Amino acid sequence: MSASVMIGVLALQGGFEAHERMLRRLGAETCQVRVPVDLDGLDGLVIPGGESTTMTLGVEREGLVEPLRELAAAGTPILGSCAGMIMLDREHLGLMDMRAERNAFGRQIRSFETDLEIRGIEGPPLRGIFIRAPWIAEHTEEVEILGSVDGRAVAARQGELLAVAFHSELSEDDRLHRLFVERVNARVAARQAGQAR
Repeated sequence: MSASVMIGVLALQGGFEAHERMLRRLGAETCQVRVPVDLDGLDGLVIPGGESTTMTLGVEREGLVEPLRELAAAGTPILGSCAGMIMLDREHLGLMDMRAERNAFGRQIRSFETDLEIRGIEGPPLRGIFIRAPWIAEHTEEVEILGSVDGRAVAARQGELLAVAFHSELSEDDRLHRLFVERVNARVAARQAGQAR
């Protein structure tokens, strides 16, 4: 894995440190993103779980809304987890053509774990940890559903954007983050190949 790959983790609120640990374990460099200048030079970005209303206010307060949209428009891979999935939807940052339903599986006491089949991840089912989790209530055909629980979509991709309703960073299974890092590496390699021509 290239040491030049730099993945930012939005660090305004929520469980960003667990994502950093997982990404570093996979060989990526990480940095915490709090203000627009922190986005400079990133090869990928993770928007972690947390509280989506607080996160939305923080993004607006720090002037990150348009820079995040520009980052996505440039084709930078972005992973949104739980509240991060909500942040990517059409009612928040408007990066994915879907609507996520907040706390769809219930409040904190309804948190649960379950095994998930996620398209693109080989091997045994992925263990999903759902904490006040959303689900995808609406989406267009531009959004590819990658996994579901009881018929409710909980993982999706649109272009270079990957959204999941669960917390894979809290488990020992790094396959979801590995999938994301591989996508980041592929984008970096394609960019470097283009510059070499």
